Amino acid sequence: MFEKVVPVNRERHAQKKIREINGFSFASQFHIAYVTMHEFARASAVYPIVFLEDKAQDEFRPVALLGLDAGENLFVGEGGKWEASYVPAIIRRYPFALASTDQEGQFTICIDEASELVSDTEGAALFDDKGEPTQVIENVKRYLSELQQMDALTREFAKFLAQNNMLTPLNMRVRENDRVKNIAGCYVINEERLNNLSDERFLELRAKRYLPAIYAQLISLAQIERLMTLKDKRNAAAPASAN
Repeated sequence: MFEKVVPVNRERHAQKKIREINGFSFASQFHIAYVTMHEFARASAVYPIVFLEDKAQDEFRPVALLGLDAGENLFVGEGGKWEASYVPAIIRRYPFALASTDQEGQFTICIDEASELVSDTEGAALFDDKGEPTQVIENVKRYLSELQQMDALTREFAKFLAQNNMLTPLNMRVRENDRVKNIAGCYVINEERLNNLSDERFLELRAKRYLPAIYAQLISLAQIERLMTLKDKRNAAAPASAN
């Protein structure tokens, strides 16, 4: 999604403007999207939520599955329309992102200069005539700050699950036309281990307010069938559009 991410700078971006998002074509090739635990409730009604292991960071990250194949987002239709009731926050924040600085706990706002949403002529200005940040920057700063807080809590949530051996590999076979596809490389919460937790550990989950996210993730796996249906429809439409 991000190609050329650089810190927002008043000299470098003094004349830059941001077009309003009126389509999501930029996300059409992303089959996963990172979600925070605070998004689980809404995301689980549309997408399967799984965990991916980031070995470099030695952690697990929750993502929404947007497709069954790499490079294909089944929720972006013609004209870049998002064909679902909920758009993950990481996609809604595009083309902006936060990057950590040399100082612990400090972050800087970055922008993807390669994005089609960044313009010299159209959209809302990032800086005014005096070089001061406009409301666009202030809104982005507030939104990204909230996401950063949710991200920190989500990392703690995933860390707790891993430390308590509550994640297990997802090995599921799904039908796609006349063949069977294996979904692997993902992790999900092990319901049996959840049910076998000690009373003390279960109460800890409740105290940390992790239970809603846990149950939402478990329920979300039923949405894999939705992905299969969308994939079948797209495959059926492909030959027709080719004629």
